[in-house]
Amino acid sequence: MCGKPRDQGLATVWAAVTTATLCVVFAVVLALGQVVVVRHRAAGAADLAALAAADRALEGAAAACRSARDVAAAQGAEVVRCAVQGEIADVTARLRRGPYAPEVRSRAGPPTAAPPGHWDRPAPPGRAGRSGGVP
Repeated sequence: MCGKPRDQGLATVWAAVTTATLCVVFAVVLALGQVVVVRHRAAGAADLAALAAADRALEGAAAACRSARDVAAAQGAEVVRCAVQGEIADVTARLRRGPYAPEVRSRAGPPTAAPPGHWDRPAPPGRAGRSGGVP
């Protein structure tokens, strides 16, 4: 045993452990990236479906929700919930990609009216008002 190093092959073990650890970290990062992408696509589908439903809200809830389902399907999503109250549409859409199926809720409708005298107020410091200043 004299003259032979006792740690022979230890570098191979460390290299294998390091490589396995890096592969696991890389797989986790890829999975998290996929979750974020699927969530954003689901949000886009829900937003578009809610806008489509709000656009058809005056035709009735059935027509509005049908329009929402068509738009969501064009985005590869499905409408889980659709409710129309007046001109406000509330849509929840789900997008399935791999093991992920996030559900995102979105509301759409006409903008609220500005309070009376809204344009008469002075602009906040550092911002141009409605008239004057650089747009």
